Amino acid sequence: MQTYTLTDARNKHGEVFDKAAIEPVLLTKQSRPSHVIISAESYQKLINRLTELEDMLLGQAAETALNQSKMLGSEAFTAALSGLANSEA
Repeated sequence: MQTYTLTDARNKHGEVFDKAAIEPVLLTKQSRPSHVIISAESYQKLINRLTELEDMLLGQAAETALNQSKMLGSEAFTAALSGLANSEA
């Protein structure tokens, strides 16, 4: 990743944005990371991938919770209700 100081980025903004169209560019302030510039297309890909990963993680968490649940499944619940209804009749 190419690195520029904030001052260099102001003075060479054309170069910085041309580079950012290809790969992320790191801007530094007082020798510390300050900002990253990426193309809009790269940003959208990053957001889409993040959303996919979050959805996968939520799905895995839901599956784990379901597998560890002590609740009856819908079939067992329906059978239990039917059993109760039949014994009361």
